[in-house]
Amino acid sequence: MPTEPESPGPALPPGASTTEQPSVPAPAGSATAPPARAKPPAQTARRHALRSAPGLAAGRLAPVLSGGLPAPSGDSVPDWLEPAMAANGIGSFDWDIRRDVLEGDRRACTIIGLDAMDKGRFDRTAASFLALLHPEDAPVVRRRVERAVAELGQCGAYYRTVGPNGTMRAVRFRGRVLADAFGRASRMVGFVWDATVELHKRDRADRLALLREERSRFIKEAARALSEAVTVRDVARVFTELPLPGLPPDGLVLAAFEAGRAQILGASGYRPGALSIWDRTLLPAGHPAAEALKHRAPVFISTRDEYRAGYPDVWEPTSRNGRGSWAYLPLVASGRAIGVCVVSFDDERELDADERTLLTTLGGLVAQSLARARLHDAEHELAAGLQRVMLPRTVPSVPGVTTAVRYLAAGSGLQIGGDWYDVVPLPGGHVGLVIGDVQGHDVHAAGIMGQLRIALRAYAAEGHPPAAVMARASRFLADLDTDHFATCTYAEVNVDYGVVYAVRAGHLDPVVRRSDGTATTVPVAGGLPLGIDPDQEYRVTRFSLDPGETVLLCTDGLVEARGMDLDEGIARLTRALAEPLPPAEEAARDPLEGLADRIASQAADSSEREDDIALLLLRWDGPAGGLAAQQLRRRIGQADLARISEVRAELRDALRRWGVAEFIDTAELLSSELVTNAIRHTDRDAMFTARLYRGPASDGGRARLRVEVEDESDLWPTRRTPGEQASSGRGLMLVEALADAWGVEPRGSGKRMWFELSGTAAA
Repeated sequence: MPTEPESPGPALPPGASTTEQPSVPAPAGSATAPPARAKPPAQTARRHALRSAPGLAAGRLAPVLSGGLPAPSGDSVPDWLEPAMAANGIGSFDWDIRRDVLEGDRRACTIIGLDAMDKGRFDRTAASFLALLHPEDAPVVRRRVERAVAELGQCGAYYRTVGPNGTMRAVRFRGRVLADAFGRASRMVGFVWDATVELHKRDRADRLALLREERSRFIKEAARALSEAVTVRDVARVFTELPLPGLPPDGLVLAAFEAGRAQILGASGYRPGALSIWDRTLLPAGHPAAEALKHRAPVFISTRDEYRAGYPDVWEPTSRNGRGSWAYLPLVASGRAIGVCVVSFDDERELDADERTLLTTLGGLVAQSLARARLHDAEHELAAGLQRVMLPRTVPSVPGVTTAVRYLAAGSGLQIGGDWYDVVPLPGGHVGLVIGDVQGHDVHAAGIMGQLRIALRAYAAEGHPPAAVMARASRFLADLDTDHFATCTYAEVNVDYGVVYAVRAGHLDPVVRRSDGTATTVPVAGGLPLGIDPDQEYRVTRFSLDPGETVLLCTDGLVEARGMDLDEGIARLTRALAEPLPPAEEAARDPLEGLADRIASQAADSSEREDDIALLLLRWDGPAGGLAAQQLRRRIGQADLARISEVRAELRDALRRWGVAEFIDTAELLSSELVTNAIRHTDRDAMFTARLYRGPASDGGRARLRVEVEDESDLWPTRRTPGEQASSGRGLMLVEALADAWGVEPRGSGKRMWFELSGTAAA
């Protein structure tokens, strides 16, 4: 687009009046006149072709006046002006605004290309002149001339004219509008000169300025992108995707060096395997990359002959890639050479000073980013290794249940979380599930997590009930005096009949996928997080699973994220858990693993996730044949009176699953009496065992329930006859009245009390 120059036109001759001699006006015909008005025949007859006389300005520039008005007194020009204009290649023009007639001297015609143009294309009007201009320049010239006419002022611009054969010329003009005696715009007079060389210089300067601006912007954007690159892989990706402005490379290579060996981190513009000869190898001393690293200075090679002459030992393998010029940029960080960037071009080229400076600056940015990324990767690998050691390497296999675990780290560097999971085999063939999260995201939190996981696992493996396991873990964390707390959920699963005893310490409730495909959250009585109150007591919540049902435990990273609250996250989790699963016989692997992958991938795809995720799934498969195991065995602590109600509930579930629901009321009452006697009248724990026996089918398959309570006391029970107001002493009377058989048997240390109930076959 043409731009209006700020400098004035050619100077006025000495002594010329500014009111009589106009300042430099618009180029021949370049002014766009106001809409043409109807003109008298006399005026129309005055129109004729542009003159080819020596020039208008040297006394031949006869102003054309309309309406018979007298000409201004200053129309004459000095004799020296014509030679001066001829020497400088300047032409003059005169535009009669009233009659819309445009005239110019011979030089003006030559400058704008009218001497070789079909005169049928130009009728000396402003409109026909504008038609000669480049389509992008004509509107600009029109606006500037119209403004000058309206303001009786000056105007000027660069513009391009298009010849019949498509050739273009660049022209510059300056013009001034003159007024008649009544102050109305009458004429525009001015000068034109060839500006092709001037415009080319200006265009080249503009292109160079634009290129410098692009390179400056490129350095800023490259610095930003490299500063955001976290890992070495990120740095390699950013570098190999950089678009160098005005210097598009045909090949980019980023390599790191350790002990003289090169490791290719990333490359673009090369065939697969083309750089394998240099990967993880010792570079020869005659390689330009080795020279750049040794001297810590870039090596620029402009031609193939220069490469062949300077580095003959490595020319043959390098020439296979077909490059013509190269730039080897050493990566130096903290005074140590850590790698090299290679920028190559297919053609032979000599890089100028600006291009070399750009590449050298880029090498410095890549070096700093690569050094930071390598440190980050080392720290993250150290932290991740520590976390992997503290988490269980494998999940133990427990008959009757299937488990699946997943762990997704979200932090970087040393920012690792204290999330953990564990599956603990328990006495009696049962299994304990642990999910927890230590406050904080650092190595300290991970260390506390490891200690707490081991302690909680030990408490559970000793056979302590869930409430005691959680209370002891809380006391253990408080005794560590770390100023950290942890949330946790511990669930003990009775593998025999699918009952879950869950304890929650400030953690999320478990979610259960039922056999009908629905998924619901199971409310569990909660307590304070571990480590806050050493004397905190936790309540146990009991719920049951049917064969094939799945319980899910997770940390809050799975259901909480930036822009997503807890309720929304749990709703999304339950929807994912409830989605259909393929039949086990049709799936290539266990459907539970596919379910774990589906839930984990949904969380991994979230761009707003900021926390680690631990996920634990357990499916109760049920006993073989679809019937629960025909034995229930539980240990009851001597001071744990609350355990009696739990055992009664377990017995009810077991009898219902065994198909002998008619035994429930009687067995529950008598079992409660025997267990209570054992823990009240002894100072040791009691072992409760219930077994169901079935007779042969020929005998009707009658069921027989035997319940035994063992203790280590040698004191045998005594049958008493209490009065009506007595609050105790009726236990053996109830056993004798309701049981089909009962008795007391000595053991090596202690005794065993038992009773039996007989009934029908299982329903």
